[in-house]
Amino acid sequence: MAAKTADARLEERWRDILSVHARTLCEIDRALHPHGLGASDFEVLDILANATPEEADHCRVQNLVGRVHLSQSALSRLIARLEKDGLVTRSMCAEDRRGVFVSLTQKGRDLHAEVLPLQRAALARTLGDGEAASGR
Repeated sequence: MAAKTADARLEERWRDILSVHARTLCEIDRALHPHGLGASDFEVLDILANATPEEADHCRVQNLVGRVHLSQSALSRLIARLEKDGLVTRSMCAEDRRGVFVSLTQKGRDLHAEVLPLQRAALARTLGDGEAASGR
């Protein structure tokens, strides 16, 4: 049998990455669903929860777009839903009226702390080695 071409190896690696990504998102969604969250919801909460004190009260929606890997409109809908659930607040940027800031509420901070171990366990199950996945 002939050796795989470089293109075939790249294609196989790409499909492996997509497969791991899909399995991981599904596992996180399953773990967080009972708490009313999905993987993307958690990512927004996690980014806001881990923001530096300077960023925490003034995280612009635009700065989240590249980190959450959603379109601007999908992220705006997600943030609107999180705001409706009382997990984040939105405010307008005084210097740039087009800018919108997002910050975590105490309810959002509490929920993040509650589900963080579930998300990390889901990551360990799908991405971790055997020891991490089994909790040893």
